[in-house]
Amino acid sequence: MDLSRLNERQRETVLHDNSPLLVLAGAGTGKTTAITHRIARLVHECGVYPDSILALTFTNKAAREMRDRVAKLAGLDVRGMDIGTFHGICGRVLRRHGSRLGLDSSFVIYDQADQLVMLKRCMKELNIDTQVFAPKSIRHHIERWKNNGELPSEVKPTEFDLVARKASEVYRVYAKRCVEANAVDFGDMLLHVVTLLQKHEDIAARLRARWSHILVDEYQDTNRVQYQLLRALVTPEHCITAVGDDDQSIYGWRGAEIGNILRFERDFGGSIIRLEENYRSTSTILDAANAVIANNSSRKGKTLFTNGERGPKIELRVLASERDEADFIAGQIAGLRADRGLAELYGEGEIGILYRTNSQSRG
Repeated sequence: MDLSRLNERQRETVLHDNSPLLVLAGAGTGKTTAITHRIARLVHECGVYPDSILALTFTNKAAREMRDRVAKLAGLDVRGMDIGTFHGICGRVLRRHGSRLGLDSSFVIYDQADQLVMLKRCMKELNIDTQVFAPKSIRHHIERWKNNGELPSEVKPTEFDLVARKASEVYRVYAKRCVEANAVDFGDMLLHVVTLLQKHEDIAARLRARWSHILVDEYQDTNRVQYQLLRALVTPEHCITAVGDDDQSIYGWRGAEIGNILRFERDFGGSIIRLEENYRSTSTILDAANAVIANNSSRKGKTLFTNGERGPKIELRVLASERDEADFIAGQIAGLRADRGLAELYGEGEIGILYRTNSQSRG
């Protein structure tokens, strides 16, 4: 396999042995390149069967990109490989083994609208007034418990949190009614598989034997139930490679736990490789980003750099209102588009606008 286009740290990632590996990959450092080359090498040079590899991502788009790049690099038909999202892979496991939990292979997957319909039925069954206790608030509590890997019997709301106490009652009934309806929601897909692994040793042994090499992308975004899933699958005989960036953990609001990546060495042992050479930004941008992120306390530490150009200085403008900010940005874009030379350099697809809340995108 030709690794000549990879930098030194990327090659280390690809050539790492079977011991656990945490790859701390900064933004724009070619982590997908490294992880897909690693998968291709495992198959072609290490003799690992393709169906012994489990690669987990967070989005269908990321999974498609990984499958496409592995297929191109390794010359494999990847349709039979287990490369997919946490939910997608868990869904496949449930189709095969869900009967242990009272589900058959034709179960339906509830979206948020379906969830609310079932929750309202359960609340009616329990004589809980939906005008007093909003179903969406009840759903929020249940989703949080599922992200934490908590079954209905394990939930212990405080005495003074009336909404949580009502939600725990609904959770117990909701879980039963979903099974009776042969249905799961997205939280169930992970929680059910963790339950299977923890309570049915024969299934756990079968899945551990199936996947000898487990690779996880965006590890900093894993929540507690995803962590429990990996802990149940990975033994000292397994090779786990986790790729993530402790400086990009922004999904705490949906249950992601930065502690998962910070304690990787304690949980699994192994080594750390830092991908720090950036191929996306100028030195000016990286220096500013490094200076800001260095103030974070919960991080393992890395410093991004580039061998590219220095780039123009960053401009900071302080304006009186959000409307003034919008007018200024629109003026800057109009100026770029009016200059023929700059318009060719900065096409519409090359301009990005970041805002803090969705409401700022209107008007």
